[in-house]
Amino acid sequence: MSAEFVIRGRALVDGAFLDAEVHVIDGTIAAIGRPVAGGPASDRGAATSTRTVVELAADEVLIPGLVDTHVHVNEPGRTEWEGFASATRAAAAGGVTTLIDMPLNSIPPTTTPENLAVKRAAASGAARVDVGFWGGAVPENLGRLRELHDAGVFGFKCFLAPSGVDEFGHLDAAQLDAALHELAAFDGQLLVHAEDPGVLHAHENGGGPGYADFVASRPPEAELVAIRHVIDGVRRTGTRAHILHLSSAAALPELRAARAEGLPITVETCPHYLAFSTATIPDAATQYKCAPPIRDEANRDALWRALLDGDIDLIVTDHSPSTAELKFAGDGDFGRAWGGIAGLQLGLSAVWTAAAERGIPLELVLGWMSEGPARFARLPGRGVIAPGARADLAVFAPDERRTVHAAELLHKNPVSAFDGAELRGTVRRTWLAGHPVDLASDAAPAGTLLTRP
Repeated sequence: MSAEFVIRGRALVDGAFLDAEVHVIDGTIAAIGRPVAGGPASDRGAATSTRTVVELAADEVLIPGLVDTHVHVNEPGRTEWEGFASATRAAAAGGVTTLIDMPLNSIPPTTTPENLAVKRAAASGAARVDVGFWGGAVPENLGRLRELHDAGVFGFKCFLAPSGVDEFGHLDAAQLDAALHELAAFDGQLLVHAEDPGVLHAHENGGGPGYADFVASRPPEAELVAIRHVIDGVRRTGTRAHILHLSSAAALPELRAARAEGLPITVETCPHYLAFSTATIPDAATQYKCAPPIRDEANRDALWRALLDGDIDLIVTDHSPSTAELKFAGDGDFGRAWGGIAGLQLGLSAVWTAAAERGIPLELVLGWMSEGPARFARLPGRGVIAPGARADLAVFAPDERRTVHAAELLHKNPVSAFDGAELRGTVRRTWLAGHPVDLASDAAPAGTLLTRP
């Protein structure tokens, strides 16, 4: 495709779908025009001498490339779980054009500038979409977070309870406070896996195949208590904080009050919390295991209301895959199986399916999955279709239905909580900075490794 082309059809512009001609020049959206029947584009300053025109089908819409700020790629060190080549191919197939990689479960974790360099070297030449990196805040690197910030990470993730991997320790209450104070000095941001270890310890059980027993071991109180600690710390320091993968609606009133107070706290949730509930998860089905867990239907309803009310800012996948051996360890024992859901390729379809059942328009879903995450990560010019924005785009067929077969997904291991689900909506093609992403060949990937703007 030439460096200059037009995509003609229904496009999401300024939060609404309209008939448009999107002019792309050298990887940037040059202008957006309105088609004129029988003639050239009538536009806001676009040239009409474009050499290539892409006509969308009647059942397709043009959407901004999604921005997924919560992805575990796991390379290097656990590349048998996932890697940059497989993860970014799956991302592009799902309409994701920018992702930010979490600092675990790779070995080494992204907790020093040296380890970041190792991570970037592993990703170099392998990414089919643009990739940025979060750093980690762990007990060992407190007091030296500025070094990693200056090396270009987008912010810092921490756990308040054990992470599940030995090389990425969690912060206790004093260390959380220290991290927030340290980050305040340079406007850093702390991303928090918010579960309280004391509450988790008090609810430990023997595991087993019962899903209800697993949920009981990680009750809503664990999230609520941990989030209270974060709110108190932000109130003392003014540091930007982000609540990762909110699963429990019990914390929403206190988060709402904190944000109304003006505290710089943002909140995300994930497709699996919006698509599933305890009623749909059979015993021994460890493909659904994640932490915090998927909760009941009333809780799911409350998360959807929070999105509509603006109390949750964005939806990202928390793509956290593993091998089938680990995911099904213990033959259905939730206490032994790896906790994490692989959803990078399916995030948009999963959320749109659940949203459509509730009468929620696609425009809102895309805002939560494209513009919202881009704003959160401070990535201007991404997640929108607008003059001057990057031409990161996808063609989506919102009414096409398909049954998911895990073995056909492009991430590395054929394991998915969405296996067998009938989902609505399919991504048919993706452009990265105006260039079509080729998923079928081994052509040199064109993704860029990002540093914090």
